[in-house]
Amino acid sequence: MTAEQKTLQSKTNSNQQRGGLLTNLLFNIVIPTVILSKFSSDEYLGPMYSIVVALSFPIAYGVKDYLSSHKPNFFSILGVISVILTGGMSLLQLDPQYIAIKEAAIPAMFGIATLISLKTRYPLVRTFLFNEQVMQVRKVNEALEANGNHKIFDQKLVYASYMVAGSFFLSSVLNYVLAKMVLVSPPGTTAFTEELGKMTALSFPVIAVPSTLVLMGALWYLISQIQKLSHLKLEDIFDHM
Repeated sequence: MTAEQKTLQSKTNSNQQRGGLLTNLLFNIVIPTVILSKFSSDEYLGPMYSIVVALSFPIAYGVKDYLSSHKPNFFSILGVISVILTGGMSLLQLDPQYIAIKEAAIPAMFGIATLISLKTRYPLVRTFLFNEQVMQVRKVNEALEANGNHKIFDQKLVYASYMVAGSFFLSSVLNYVLAKMVLVSPPGTTAFTEELGKMTALSFPVIAVPSTLVLMGALWYLISQIQKLSHLKLEDIFDHM
């Protein structure tokens, strides 16, 4: 195996080790949110211990991801910030208005980060959609180079990034509206804890489904452009055998 092949193999293994979008969201956002909303009452973990347990998920996932990739995990950083903000607001018994703002701010930060990352060497759209866990990145890149369309494809990745950012901004608006409608009781009360749980339960049909549809639209667009520019068949793009 040549040095170039070893480098490509190393990059491929690194990409395969890094979690995909759904895994990142699960460990860094979804599980901590469920813990804070469902198990923060005194009959379960209590306010303080629920924050500690919720923090353990994004921290552990971020450390594991860093050890395998040697890069900080943006999702884990936001997950820690989200848990601290939500838990702190509950402990301080702040007005639900602030939690509604926080709920909107987290996906908005993802959207802004997606757009900002376009100016860096590591655009987040590659983490979300164009990665080895989704498709055969190396094979696609080789086909694009062979057809002289790599620069054109980079522009298509920019368009896909706008779609991904749009899904996060949509989620931000829906998060705010849902929080304003559901969270009406004072923080620290049993009713407020129950409302947090209700908001978490409603977040899937109200927020996750529309945002996922937008993400799937971005993925479909990216796949169609890959087929057009690389002349690969669909099975060649996704075949990991």
